[in-house]
Amino acid sequence: MRDTGALMGDGRAAVTSLPHRPGQFGVSAMERCREAPTTTTTHPFVHDVKLTGARKVQAQLTASQSSSALSSSSSVSGSSNSSVFVLLGISSSVLSQSGSSPPQSLLLKAVVLGCVLFPIRIALATLCFLLMWPIARLRLAGLSEEDRARPVRGWRQWLLHPIVLLLSRGVFFFTGFLWIKVKGQQAGQKEAPVLAVAPHSGFLDMLVLCVSGLPTVVSRSENSKLPVIGALLEFNQSVLVSRKDPESRRKCVTQIKERLTSNGYWPQMLMFPEGTTTNGQALIKFKPGAFLAGVPVQPVLLHYPNKPDTVRWTWKGISWLECLWYTTSQLFTNVTVEFLPVYTPSQEEKENPELYADNVQKLMAKALDVPATGYVMEGLFPATKLGGLSLPLESPAGETLRLLKRQGFRTAQVETTMNRLIDYCHSKQRDTTVSVEQLASLLGLTDRKTATEICSLYSKNDTLDLRQLCLSVCTAAGLRTPHSILQTAFMLYDSDGDGLLSEGDLSGLMAALAGVPQYNVEEMYAELTTRGQPTEAALHDLLTTHPTYQKFFNQCYQSEGAGLVIADGNHNGVPNGKASSNNNGFHNGNGVAHKKVY
Repeated sequence: MRDTGALMGDGRAAVTSLPHRPGQFGVSAMERCREAPTTTTTHPFVHDVKLTGARKVQAQLTASQSSSALSSSSSVSGSSNSSVFVLLGISSSVLSQSGSSPPQSLLLKAVVLGCVLFPIRIALATLCFLLMWPIARLRLAGLSEEDRARPVRGWRQWLLHPIVLLLSRGVFFFTGFLWIKVKGQQAGQKEAPVLAVAPHSGFLDMLVLCVSGLPTVVSRSENSKLPVIGALLEFNQSVLVSRKDPESRRKCVTQIKERLTSNGYWPQMLMFPEGTTTNGQALIKFKPGAFLAGVPVQPVLLHYPNKPDTVRWTWKGISWLECLWYTTSQLFTNVTVEFLPVYTPSQEEKENPELYADNVQKLMAKALDVPATGYVMEGLFPATKLGGLSLPLESPAGETLRLLKRQGFRTAQVETTMNRLIDYCHSKQRDTTVSVEQLASLLGLTDRKTATEICSLYSKNDTLDLRQLCLSVCTAAGLRTPHSILQTAFMLYDSDGDGLLSEGDLSGLMAALAGVPQYNVEEMYAELTTRGQPTEAALHDLLTTHPTYQKFFNQCYQSEGAGLVIADGNHNGVPNGKASSNNNGFHNGNGVAHKKVY
């Protein structure tokens, strides 16, 4: 269920004024970020344009004097009208709540905008892309690898760059961004080698490239294989990175540092430090990539004041196609690009990119009048940090239980299946990775699609570590006692079988309990080893007595997945039951507030 309380209706158009005075760059970082405390009370990963659109229509219907009462005999007509509004992102529930049918003029407008503008605009935007394709390829055509590793100069720059810039602007013009309002002034490359843009709302944010003169960007290497997009990345001389390859990530960091410290040799870079898209109601934790070089950055804010707000493409919400449909179906979409004063880091910030990123995040959050949060994307799920560990906002195990329930699994069958899979993991010892076909067979599923969906919750490919599936489901659903879960987890992740955990073992074990990867367990492992040998007893003691790790395990145990298991008996002494509070599937504060395990 989507959390309607987390929606962003107006794009937060109001912006706190930040005066730009010469010589202001010497102000300390802490003073600039004062009164912008980091908070974790807002869920920024959900956006449903249908609900925000409903508010707009409801207001129009209320203001309309010519609307007539909706009689029971006109139910067929009412259903037809509602379907049109749903198509355009408008909730049909508003029509029934208002007790009146939509004005004919509004209905006509909906039909015209949705059925006429969309195909015309998409056709024209596609034409611009097709025109850019050969021009983009021409820019580096005939150059050696050595030449491609240097910034393009000469006719390839002064002739081709303006053409691609014009066609890029044409793409967004034809999708409805008729005007782009600009506030502030863009700094030059030497003054600010990098532009940090937030909030990141979706793929339509790329329009900021047109305003800023097509600076270079960082992109996933997989995108280079896409038609047109790959050619444009090549034209842009983008830094490409494969998130799965550690060597590629290291090379990416080196390239970014080289370009940002080139003193004008390379063009300005543009980055979205959030690293993923949100609903704009809060800024999530900035990734340090844009701040690693310790050079000044210019914060850039994006405002979308339109109602309904159709541009947000978030973790939960409308699809990219729906986003495009709703946006192109508007007469026009307003956007404001605001360039804030250049942020020059202190010496402390230069030495600590994490601090630098956090301070810029707080500054931008204050200017946007939204919270600066500690949320991150960990693996495939949004999470919040707790003592260096990542606590998912929604457990992958909860969604797994929903999928199994849809296939007719009841509590006893889920428990029996998990126990069988745990036995399978013990028999396989180290080789616990299975394919989609193997998972479907082990779960007794005839529907391969369900097995694929379960795999996708835990992995980006068609394989899955069964240990993570079993332990996260048992933990989230409360199928075993906490002591039993820890005992099983220790046995499965004790790679050497010597009764002691390595740091890598602990990382895997905690990832299995939470359902998301845990990359930063150094602090936890250090705390574990202060209690003696990293044995099962020491881990049990750490998770039951240490305030932070006790809280983490309490919130993993019997999370929202517990409410999905039908109460038909006790399991290893732990009764099934629903969580103590209902938050529409979302967590309060740093996590869920459920039963205390210890």
